[in-house]
Amino acid sequence: MATNIPANLKYTKEHEWALVEGTTVSIGITDFAQSALGDIVFLEVPEVGSEVKVGATFGVVESIKSVSDLYSPVSGEIVAKNGDLESSPERINEDAYGSWLIKVKIKNPSELDKLMSSEQYTEFCNSSH
Repeated sequence: MATNIPANLKYTKEHEWALVEGTTVSIGITDFAQSALGDIVFLEVPEVGSEVKVGATFGVVESIKSVSDLYSPVSGEIVAKNGDLESSPERINEDAYGSWLIKVKIKNPSELDKLMSSEQYTEFCNSSH
């Protein structure tokens, strides 16, 4: 049962969250995802300047249980990456919504309309598991 789902974020079916700040979108994984993964031990994301495409993989997160691809909720250019998480990926377990992975300068703001609201994501999590 999903409980920690902030209302100010948008969500994907792959359990990424997106925080829209003007033309920049911060992207991370949800509390539901980090809980399902277990103890996160490794994170790999692309370098600043790389391009991401909506729905395409942009990196991996590895836990003691499994390796999961990360999927971008938007298309655009990576303008920042959270280097602290690469050296301390366990911070994602401690604070999934305070631990953004990358920030993307969005190319097509209409892509945000395809993401789920907190209410839709709550329903999705509760119905799919």
